Amino acid sequence: PVHSPWHLRISATTAVAIRLTMAEANNEAKRAKNAEKYAGRGVSADKADVHAAIANLDKGLFPKAFCKVVPDYLSNSPEHCILMHADGAGTKSSLAFAYWRRTGDMSVWRGIAQDALVMNLDDLLCAGVCGQEPILLSSTIGRNKHLIPREVIAAIIGGTEQLLTELRSHGVNIISTGGETADVGDLVRTIIVDSTVVARAKRSDIIDNSRIAAGDVVVGLESSGQATYENEYNGGMGSNGLTAARHDVFCKAVGEEFPQSFDPSISQDLVYTGKLDLTSTVEVGNPWPATTAGKLVLSPTRTYAPIVAKILSEHREKVQGMIHCSGGGQTKILHFLNPGLSVVKDKLLPVPPLFRIIQEQGGTAWREMYQVFNMGHRLEIYTDAETAAKIVDISNSFNVKAQVIGHVEALDPAEASKVTVKSEYGEFVYTG
Repeated sequence: PVHSPWHLRISATTAVAIRLTMAEANNEAKRAKNAEKYAGRGVSADKADVHAAIANLDKGLFPKAFCKVVPDYLSNSPEHCILMHADGAGTKSSLAFAYWRRTGDMSVWRGIAQDALVMNLDDLLCAGVCGQEPILLSSTIGRNKHLIPREVIAAIIGGTEQLLTELRSHGVNIISTGGETADVGDLVRTIIVDSTVVARAKRSDIIDNSRIAAGDVVVGLESSGQATYENEYNGGMGSNGLTAARHDVFCKAVGEEFPQSFDPSISQDLVYTGKLDLTSTVEVGNPWPATTAGKLVLSPTRTYAPIVAKILSEHREKVQGMIHCSGGGQTKILHFLNPGLSVVKDKLLPVPPLFRIIQEQGGTAWREMYQVFNMGHRLEIYTDAETAAKIVDISNSFNVKAQVIGHVEALDPAEASKVTVKSEYGEFVYTG
């Protein structure tokens, strides 16, 4: 039969709808597969169970601050407050163990020391604390003594002290108060490295993310490259998502050589499923030389402390909020954004080689990549357009590329907060 143009238009519309439905179904299947993979490895992309466990706890003096802030119980000053924070290198130390055993490269342990410190320090930065008053640091190491000798412990402790000296040269005052090294081979397969920091600050200096409002712009600070205070190329990894990254990137031979580096209860079809070896050569682009896959994934967590110290010394009153895009990646802001606000990230920095490798090796949906990893910038600063330009200049002076990567829009006041990521790999919407 002969069809009219109207019938043809209906057919075309129906075909588009069918393709969209199929694409949505495919994406949903990928999300389900990724969630199953995460769960099978004993981790999660959103830590929903953790957030549920702490949902009813007191949020402190500034509930939307990036770190919990409590009254100054030490001196009872009504003008001051206390911040205490604990974090660590996570399962990154498992990869460091394998790489060190294979290559003998002790520098990876200095990197683990940096990871354990920076995951605390840069969280404090986002609450407005950058060492203007001394930050106290305590380190905790739990090791399997049969596998981790004193030379490794010395490298971690020495690496911490070296980093503290470097930070003090940038006006970031952190004081080591010692810590604990425990031999816990019955509990720990290789080593776990954690830190706790305590800071006293003026309440008026706290950056409270509740101030983020429609009309603000978002400045993103690059996570990869080489800052003026770094000695080599940084892949941008941070210290979250390492369980997924390790198993997705590296090949079965790594697990066979280093069975201590993973939980034996994990199904073998989820263990080291990638194609790269620890010493596979990886290109990261000019002007940097090629590196190994192991070193790239082990890139120490970059601290933004020298940059933020300068930003806050000049523009503190103009900073509405700061977010450390660690666990949760580009959706981290959802934990701190007021209802009725939407963050649109539509001018993102390029995705570094590291994250493209992780995605290619694991076949992870791009939506999940942006939900797990920082994907190019690990620090966000919310401010006005004029101040944003000055912040970009300060960051660039440290050779850390920065740019306005998005903005904040108003929704219906009763509507849940939302983040929209408009990337080179698709547009993804996440709700709080």
